[in-house]
Order: sequence, then structure tokens, then C-alpha cells
Amino acid sequence: MNRPYKPGTPCWIDLMVPDQQAAIDFYSDLLGWRGEVGPPETGGYAVCTLKGKPVAGIMKAMNPDGTVPDPMPPVAWTTYLATDDIDATLRSVSDSGGTVMMGAMDVMDLGRMSVIADPTGAVVGLWQAGSFDGAGIVNEHGALVWNELTTADIPAASAFYSSVLPLTTARSEAPGAEGYVEFKVDGREVGGIMDPERLQPGVPPHWRPYFNVDDVDEVQAAAVRAGAAVLDPAFDTPAGRMAVLADPQGGVFAVIASPVPE
Repeated sequence: MNRPYKPGTPCWIDLMVPDQQAAIDFYSDLLGWRGEVGPPETGGYAVCTLKGKPVAGIMKAMNPDGTVPDPMPPVAWTTYLATDDIDATLRSVSDSGGTVMMGAMDVMDLGRMSVIADPTGAVVGLWQAGSFDGAGIVNEHGALVWNELTTADIPAASAFYSSVLPLTTARSEAPGAEGYVEFKVDGREVGGIMDPERLQPGVPPHWRPYFNVDDVDEVQAAAVRAGAAVLDPAFDTPAGRMAVLADPQGGVFAVIASPVPE
């Protein structure tokens, strides 16, 4: 399924951690990925795969000169939104009240990337594809299935993303999901915005990846055995059974098993 992603669509995720190999091992054991530390020319960036197709990146936290950051940045998954013109998107980011945290940079012939913060403080990446489109497999067990923004100011976030990328926002019409806001590209749901009441005190606005799994309770138990923390124990929602977990180094993610249509 390695196809071009329409601008505005979440297309890739990656994780920056102090112990890269430990993170690769954790997610490989939990979700069935395969991965190894990459070559020096990519800074050791690991492209993890599932069924031979790319699903996520894991990199070691380091400064541009190769030294260890002090203090170490928080461990967090970064969601990347597709764009077909990253320079134009960055101009819109600045004009719309966002912050460019890392300007556009070439990643060999793979594409161009940037990291921004929306006006509410949530950090998100941008990706303009070259030879690499992004995730080559989604929606299957162990793969990315959803990306969600949690912020205290939904109107501000909605206005921002709609102004910098060709996406729209709308209240969900799904039964039991009243109040949930969906991101749409060409009328198709590609992500969501969580009720601000879910933003815990002291936790900044953020984007979070959801991985599809066959059995949430089983994956939650396996994650705990591997040293993960349970932030929201498995619970049922209109979209399916889910849980929110933090890996052993603090990276937060969710797992969800969507209900099987009758």
C-alpha cells in the first residue's frame, strides 16, 4: 500500500529515544515489527517494517553534531502530515500563528521534512515525499490505524490545520462519538481531535498514534510484562476497545481493536 498520501493526511510516525535498540526490541516484540539500527549516513535512523513494508521510524536522541543532548528531550512519538510543497506549507504555518521548530531539510532522495508546533503547542512533523511516501502498511495488526490530537483549544487547532493544509474538520456523526472532531481530506476521515477534558493537568497538547491490534487486553498485558506503563486500561468505545500505554522509555501510544461488522 506504499502509495502517495494526499496532502494533510498523516503519513509517517517516528520516535526519538535515549536507548534506540531497547525501543526497537520493545515494539518488535509487542507489534511484530522488524528493525535494526540504520547506517551512519542516516544517523542510525531505524525504519521498522511489518510484512516487509515500512511502518515507523525509531531514532536515538542526539544533537546534530552527534553528541548526547543534555537535558534529554522528552520521549514522544511524532506524527508527520503529508504536503506536496513543504516550503509553501511552512510559510502558511508562520502566517497562521504556528511555530517552525525545524525548517525544511532534505533527507537524501527520500523527501523533505520539517517539524512545527501549532498555536496550541502541539508538535507535528511535515513530510514532502521524494522516493519515500511514508507508511507502506496501515490498519492491520501492528500497524498505524489512527492519529489523534489532544489540545485544550479545538477551535484554534481546527482553524490552524485547515489554513495550512487542504483538510477540513467536522464533528463526528458516529453514534456515541458526539463532540469528537475529525480531520478530513477529500471528505475521508484521516485523524481526530480529542475532547480537551482528556488533556491531563501538566500534559502539553500532543499528537498520539494508534496501532491496530487483534486483542487489546492481550497486548496490554504483554506491554506490562515488557516494562510499559498503563495510562488508560483497556476500555470500550464506539470505535472499538482500546488502551493507552507508555513504553519503558516514556513514549505514549494507544492500541485499538475495531469491532468486527456483523
